[in-house]
Amino acid sequence: MTPFARRLQELRLAGMLLTRVPMGTLREPIPSLPDARWAYPVIGLGLGLVMALFASGAAFLGFHPGITALLVVAIGVLLTGAMHEDGMADLADGLGGGRDKKHRLEIMRDSRIGSYGVLALGLTLALKAQAMLAVFAAGYVLWPLLAMMAASRGCMLLVQETLSPARSDGMGHSAHERGGWRPFVGFAIASVSVLTLGTQGFIVLTAMLCAALALRYQAKRLIGGQTGDVLGAVQLAAECAGWLALSLLV
Repeated sequence: MTPFARRLQELRLAGMLLTRVPMGTLREPIPSLPDARWAYPVIGLGLGLVMALFASGAAFLGFHPGITALLVVAIGVLLTGAMHEDGMADLADGLGGGRDKKHRLEIMRDSRIGSYGVLALGLTLALKAQAMLAVFAAGYVLWPLLAMMAASRGCMLLVQETLSPARSDGMGHSAHERGGWRPFVGFAIASVSVLTLGTQGFIVLTAMLCAALALRYQAKRLIGGQTGDVLGAVQLAAECAGWLALSLLV
């Protein structure tokens, strides 16, 4: 298999991991999850493009920017299978209701949602939709969506690379592997995508990194590392922070 074909395989695997979009069947040799991590921001760009098309269509049909923002949030949830939202809810329940590391991890594995999860998820999505409304109302759609979706997955990759898994199983463990060129490619794609916004992009990227690093700190302190739920929550928190920052600048 040529290097280009391997990269396409890795891109497809990243799409299978991060979305519900049909990606076909992987051919042998099948890449490992760590091999695909460079492609997280690329998948974000693809998601952002689809969401921008829906936003443009809604605007063309005359929908209010607030309705358009809610529709875009809903499309994002459908495309990803709500995996990031699920991570945010599970992490909030675990960190908010757990007595110690073991208990917090047990709560995070529970499929039921608690009060902390409901509040965290509701507030995050509400803030994101309202900030998105402000940006859309100012006439910005395509580049912000591409930037937020790609850079937030770059933040997810950053936490995955710099924080050891809290468990010996699960997505956080199986996708974790430090070193190599792949994370740097992912970071570069994520950074370039948001820095295309110019000076505003630098401020937005800073806000996203602050949100990601704050969750990283809490995850390390309270559960001893990262899990799939932590990574999902990091993506959603970073994206929300990016939209909030951009809404102040447009």
